[in-house]
Amino acid sequence: MHSGSPASIHGGLPFNKSFTPGHEYMGTVAALGPDVDEFKIGERVSVEIHAGCGQCKRCRQGMYTSCLNYGKPEKGHRANGFTTDGGFAEYAVNHINTLARVPDGMSDAEATLVVTAGTSMYGLTELGGLVAGESVVVIGPGPIGLLAVAVAKALGASPVILTGTRNKRLAIGQELGADRVININDENAVSVVKQLTNGIGADYVVECAGTEATLNQAIHMTNRGGKICLAAFPHEAATLDIAHLVRNNIYAYGIRGEGRSATHRAMELMAAKRFDATKIHTHTFPLADLPTALRYARDRVDDAIKVVVTNRKAEAIASAAE
Repeated sequence: MHSGSPASIHGGLPFNKSFTPGHEYMGTVAALGPDVDEFKIGERVSVEIHAGCGQCKRCRQGMYTSCLNYGKPEKGHRANGFTTDGGFAEYAVNHINTLARVPDGMSDAEATLVVTAGTSMYGLTELGGLVAGESVVVIGPGPIGLLAVAVAKALGASPVILTGTRNKRLAIGQELGADRVININDENAVSVVKQLTNGIGADYVVECAGTEATLNQAIHMTNRGGKICLAAFPHEAATLDIAHLVRNNIYAYGIRGEGRSATHRAMELMAAKRFDATKIHTHTFPLADLPTALRYARDRVDDAIKVVVTNRKAEAIASAAE
């Protein structure tokens, strides 16, 4: 909103200069493009952020969030709310490749969380796919971190450990399946993880905080040959113990977004009630009150985690289609 993408898109600041932000959204199909028969008017769908160009090397590998034509809409790439118009609107145009049908038993609000869960799923996919029996540490109880706990537990990881500084967030992590939570203000996270893993450290660490301290914690709590998923965007350059990482053959993976159709797998877990993503949905505002919603999300007012913005017109479209 204040610097960088998408604030500077379409001619620079201010951010609202002919550009519509907003990502991680769901909607009701109001119209179909030519020859589209995969969906019907009135169906509810969850929308992935990214649609790759479909032709570059990474897109053909399913890594469309790492599209080599990122930021080039003329090549077919889209990143809703970042490089192309997003979801803070009454209507949005989306490629069918980005849509996942919302099951009848899932609320609209829960459907907005599928991409968040998909991002967590993508990180675990890159680290090793099915993690049954593997130990997983999640650093940082933000939205992606909390749902990483839920997804890891649903995939059979054991133990699942969550670290952070906010007891209220850590408690939500326990509700989502964390076997142990660590408030790093009270305990040494690396020492506790070592104790819980027979002294060897965790198989997988999902780093969702992005500070120099937590990045180094991730390096030192991962076992030899283990893997680290870097899911946060650090705001500053960090000095890291790379020597420890190299000596111990630790692998580090950066991820962006929800690649390899991870949202579809996350949707299936959510539809099967394997975890309750709505535990991270803390506030709801109508589209007319968007500035307040943004302030709650940005400033974490009332410990906001996921803030949902609603558009009542979508309900009318769904009713008309029935």
